Amino acid sequence: MPFTQQIVSTKQIRNKTIISFISFFLFITGCVFIWKWLQKQPENNGALVPLRSVLNTNEKIFNALFSSNRLTKTFAEKDAAKKVRVNGNLGINYNFDAAKWKLQLIRKPGDTLYISLDEIKALPKTDIIFDFKCIEGWSQVTHWGGVKFSDFVKKYSLDEQSRIGYVGLHTPDNQYYVGIDSKSILHPQTILCYEMNGQPLPMNQGYPLRLIIPVKYGVKHLKRIGTIFFSANRPPDYWYEQGYDYYCGL
Repeated sequence: MPFTQQIVSTKQIRNKTIISFISFFLFITGCVFIWKWLQKQPENNGALVPLRSVLNTNEKIFNALFSSNRLTKTFAEKDAAKKVRVNGNLGINYNFDAAKWKLQLIRKPGDTLYISLDEIKALPKTDIIFDFKCIEGWSQVTHWGGVKFSDFVKKYSLDEQSRIGYVGLHTPDNQYYVGIDSKSILHPQTILCYEMNGQPLPMNQGYPLRLIIPVKYGVKHLKRIGTIFFSANRPPDYWYEQGYDYYCGL
């Protein structure tokens, strides 16, 4: 087929240039308008209402797609970091008296159990080596050991409570707290963790007991659990109140 050369006139070039400038101007104007409109919107737990609506919609979608059969990738023990990063110290009071610690489990109003670390360790142990991801942008392969939350639920007859929607966890000093959807906390890789690299948790990693939940970002892995309770509605969540996503799923 013979090549046909198409000649573009000066008028066509000028018209296309004008259209491009007009389109760019309208785009920038639209962006500025939307930005100014957003700044005038009220806040909902630290986030502007339109942004919070988007986050809530994302949560509904991810909840609908969630499957307990979808497992986080695991690694060999040799791949685990020996020096484990600490993703924050909120709720970690270094004057904490570990000898007086017991997990406060609120099964329902007026029904609270106080559980020792030895009682938790008596349950079947599970190890998980996975890529811990922090919302600050870093990740690290880490090795943790403890009790599956699902085994904990069976031991303390929490099947009914665990199905009502959410689980709340607080540090002993109540300075840090998270709320987690029941599907995620019952995931087979979620553990109540008392070991790191085969040794008792260091104080700065939440000794004597912390949450490890591989399907969530690090902000949900509450260190030094003081209280666990159940709720049909979203429990308070520290970073949600600062404007972050409540779900924080991976």
